Amino acid sequence: MKVEIHPEWHPEAQVTCICGNAFTTGSTKAEIRVEICNRCHPYFTGEQRIVDTEGRVERIRRRYNLK
Repeated sequence: MKVEIHPEWHPEAQVTCICGNAFTTGSTKAEIRVEICNRCHPYFTGEQRIVDTEGRVERIRRRYNLK
């Protein structure tokens, strides 16, 4: 294997959800922010909630400044 081509591993990466849930996991990023986690996802909670997220097209348009 080649040396020094792998990303840095963070064994104590902090994951934070917009609902306020936070947990620790291993990742190549030190901090991760997510929109939906296992505490607020309708599949795990059994609730039918409307999650206010933008669609893929709008996200791409915003990311690349397209009109």
